[in-house]
Amino acid sequence: MSNQKLAQIKTAGFVLKPNDPEIRILFERIKLQFEAKGISVLLAERSAEMVGLEGIDFAQMCEKSDFLVSLGGDGTLLSLVRRSHGYDKPVVGINAGNLGFLADVTIDDVEQFLEQLISNEYRIDDRMMIEGYIERKNGKKEPFFAFNDVVITRPVVSKMATIYASIEGERFNTYKGDGLIIATPTGSTAYNLASGGPVMYPLTQALIMTPIMAHSLTQRPLVVPADFTIELSSPEERIIAVIDGQDDYEMTPEDTLVIMGAKRGAKLLHRKERNYFSVLRDKLSWGDEH
Repeated sequence: MSNQKLAQIKTAGFVLKPNDPEIRILFERIKLQFEAKGISVLLAERSAEMVGLEGIDFAQMCEKSDFLVSLGGDGTLLSLVRRSHGYDKPVVGINAGNLGFLADVTIDDVEQFLEQLISNEYRIDDRMMIEGYIERKNGKKEPFFAFNDVVITRPVVSKMATIYASIEGERFNTYKGDGLIIATPTGSTAYNLASGGPVMYPLTQALIMTPIMAHSLTQRPLVVPADFTIELSSPEERIIAVIDGQDDYEMTPEDTLVIMGAKRGAKLLHRKERNYFSVLRDKLSWGDEH
């Protein structure tokens, strides 16, 4: 567990759930709660435009903020973590709907969370991220970061994906089926779990490779160290790489997808009493008596 603490708690930068103008009411209520505790609030420009308020450029917001806040769901937090990765600022998720795996502060918890924040009763978790790039035929590299997963998959339902996989430069498998997921431990409870992959404690340093609807019973999920380099390619005329379910890259047979654990992970700010196994029990109904 990390013993990191914020250097100061003076300014919070907010990003709101996209395409939800009605979230303005919630934001303004939470903004007043933050300001009542002496924490000034900045709102990212794109979010501000959506709700008709004054905002600030995203990069400037990240630079000026002591920590960042996503108001929405896990998807909003995922996007914020990826976009703010270069600024190394802790991120906390306030959930505007149901309790999420990542955004674990509810609207009703905000007051208590702020009191704990000011009293240093919180923790900052270091979560590994994926760093990767797509190398094109001409040698050009298109870099990206992923917090949950990278999925390489077929573009149309009627076609099967064939994926060549190498680890540390050595070809080790050919996956045939609907595709392949490369997940972080944080992303293990997302698409990876739905596809039969293992749940991993989020502070683990590893990459999970899980085939999607493999056309062979011998294909199974594989866990490798985070510092291994994975290379994926396909002979298919067209294949899609999807980053955190949000960004798509088209690939041709001449392109290679290269993935490894990022040198610097994400910092998630949590309530001190937040327990990952309790979240698993609640979200997955583990231990329920039927």
